[in-house]
Amino acid sequence: MHLEKLSLTNFKNYEDVRYTFSMQVNVLVGPNGSGKTNLLDAVYFLSLSKSAFQSQDAMSILHDTDYFIIDGIFEEHDDRTVQITISLQRGQRKVLMADKKPYERISEHIGRFPVVLVAPNDTDLVREHSEDRRHFFDGVLSQLDPEYLRNYLMYQQILKQRNSLLKLFAERNQVDNDLLDTYDEPLLELGQKIHDRRRQFINEFLPGFRSHYAYLSDDREEVTILYESEMSNPGFADEFRHFRRRDTVLQRTTMGIHKDDYSFIIGSGNGQPPVPLKKFGSQGQQKTFVIALKLAQFTQLEAEKGVKPILLLDDIFDKLDDRRIGKLIQQMDEGVFGQLFITDARPERTRQLLTNVKADIKFFEIGN
Repeated sequence: MHLEKLSLTNFKNYEDVRYTFSMQVNVLVGPNGSGKTNLLDAVYFLSLSKSAFQSQDAMSILHDTDYFIIDGIFEEHDDRTVQITISLQRGQRKVLMADKKPYERISEHIGRFPVVLVAPNDTDLVREHSEDRRHFFDGVLSQLDPEYLRNYLMYQQILKQRNSLLKLFAERNQVDNDLLDTYDEPLLELGQKIHDRRRQFINEFLPGFRSHYAYLSDDREEVTILYESEMSNPGFADEFRHFRRRDTVLQRTTMGIHKDDYSFIIGSGNGQPPVPLKKFGSQGQQKTFVIALKLAQFTQLEAEKGVKPILLLDDIFDKLDDRRIGKLIQQMDEGVFGQLFITDARPERTRQLLTNVKADIKFFEIGN
């Protein structure tokens, strides 16, 4: 599976461009601010129907224009080509089409063309909030498991409705427990399904993740990921209902799988106890950890989907040391990955790094 062609109209800084890509390695070179990352984001958008960097779709419309169109031709694993088109008019709903026929639900598209992005801000997964870590793992699961995505979207919808109801109760200083029951029961049921799938996924994900970390770090230390959820408590449902009054006062749902977290743990490998990566891991260890996360995402998607995901590497040669770069280049040379897109502001460096890679490599000058 790979992206053959891409055309952009009024997408971010691109007014009207067209590209034909190599099915192996594509290198986007140009000065900072030229739009290299925006082009990667267009590929990501085409695969997952949303931007990797913007929370609102309208923020991807070129300034002083009213719409954008992203159009691409994918070749699937059975050599069949599919045209995917995403368009957005300001003030209207986004339209996603396959061979010019709209999807009934955009969620049906997620996972059809799997993609993995490695970006400079990935270490936020370690340093920032639980929301970032949930977002990452939910993104992986959404590409892997359509049922998980449906349950997750439904949970978020009911959660939003329950929070609106709590605000209304607070304004009126009156609680309707019978009405709350109609939201709490499906929220608890969906939450349990999501919790169980997340726990199952982490157990499946860990061996591959540890293998990638060991490869990148020369097996220097042990790592693990702990899934932490209030729903692991057998008495969670009773506790959830018990705290309705607190929820009403705070006007939000204070317990549930939307509060889950994933703890990233690292051990020294010399008998010392494992410690949180966020507090005690070096910058190099944190970078290695998140790259191992993304590579494990890649192998998990490949195993489940039967195709190699598109791999987007944004400005990573500026962020990694020579040893880790060498490990990634070795994997490229061994054909571990499928189609790659790499951005770099220093084209000569990339040409030198990829000199001995046995693959079809195509360079694109961006911003010229």
